[in-house]
Amino acid sequence: MRRRDAQGGRHRARRAAEGDLDFRGTLGVAKDAPVGFAAIRLRFDVDTDAPQDKLDQLLKLTERYCVVYQTLKSGPPIEVKLARG
Repeated sequence: MRRRDAQGGRHRARRAAEGDLDFRGTLGVAKDAPVGFAAIRLRFDVDTDAPQDKLDQLLKLTERYCVVYQTLKSGPPIEVKLARG
């Protein structure tokens, strides 16, 4: 993604998400294998002339206001129900 800011500076950013997952658990082929991710990593690669303090602030704000990040990090209560209809 490329953007030009109000001061005319150019910025380019790429993001990537990766994780560790044992598919044996997800596919049900090994009962001892966990289901779900063991670790998740997010990476942001930026090509910008912005000063480091602005990049640090951007990362801090991203962590604070990203709904997906906050949900995964905080692990909210989950409720599962089964009802006959």
